[in-house]
Amino acid sequence: MPPVRTPDGGLGPAGAPAAGDARAALTALREEIAKAVVGQDAAVTGLVVALLCGGHVLLEGVPGVAKTLLIRTLSTALSLDTKRIQFTPDLMPGDVTGSLVYDARTAEFSFQPGPVFTNLLLADEINRTPPKTQASLLEAMEEHQVTVDGEPRALPVPFLVAATQNPVEYEGTYPLPEAQLDRFLLKLVLPLPTREQEFQVLARHAAGFDPRDLAAAGVRPVAGPADVATARAEIAKVTVAPEVLAYIVDICRATRQSPSLSIGVSPRGATALLNTSRAWAWLAGRDYVTPDDVKALALPTLRHRVQLRAEAEMEGVSADSVVQAVLAQTPAPR
Repeated sequence: MPPVRTPDGGLGPAGAPAAGDARAALTALREEIAKAVVGQDAAVTGLVVALLCGGHVLLEGVPGVAKTLLIRTLSTALSLDTKRIQFTPDLMPGDVTGSLVYDARTAEFSFQPGPVFTNLLLADEINRTPPKTQASLLEAMEEHQVTVDGEPRALPVPFLVAATQNPVEYEGTYPLPEAQLDRFLLKLVLPLPTREQEFQVLARHAAGFDPRDLAAAGVRPVAGPADVATARAEIAKVTVAPEVLAYIVDICRATRQSPSLSIGVSPRGATALLNTSRAWAWLAGRDYVTPDDVKALALPTLRHRVQLRAEAEMEGVSADSVVQAVLAQTPAPR
């Protein structure tokens, strides 16, 4: 199996894909997405990990680094239904979840599903809408359902929210509250491309590449919901030694004692790190988790779950640097 970059820098019963076939199909996503997106292998891996864990992803980067194109290409390569919401200051919660609409012909109210009823929801520029509308996603993300007029309505399976946001320093942004940030399994930072990668982007466009026509770029489905279901069942069998569990606990507890942080990682964050480490171990072809798996997923899993003290921010300290310092100082089991 070809190597897979981490997010930090045969048929079985009932026609389900075998574990090895599902792993190969999900690994092939990188090459398929590379037909449209240049140089974002780490983000692709992070999205796959989140999908396998049943979690959600926050994508951060300046405008124009292919965040939206990445999600659209992923949905095509996975043969999943996808919808996009452009978050704006005047967006209402009902525009996301759906609402009851009066039908004059029947004199009754009927539910009109919102765009959240899909497999892969692209919440574009989520921090450009006020907190009330941001919060409309909380139930969907946590419970995989939407309640309207007291009636819960289940969302499709699989369901993943991929929210993009501009850096909070940009004008017209509303920082996501801590409670909602904690609902995202991973926060992936998409960097600006290198000179060589940017040259490849321009060369593709000069040759006629159209980001709105992925079929013309040769992007095709290489995996599907059945592969995701098989992978989830196999990941549940991945074992974690008590020493590795203790290592995860020590990392998370160390963040709560860091002098640079006002809020450390919660127990939910520790559980998230356990889940992402298991998914990464399975993608790497193992049925057990190593300390290196934990280290590989710690930064994208924890960076958005900590809050810097004001004085630390003024000194130029970042959440990434604090998490990396904690990893360097926490002894790993042998």
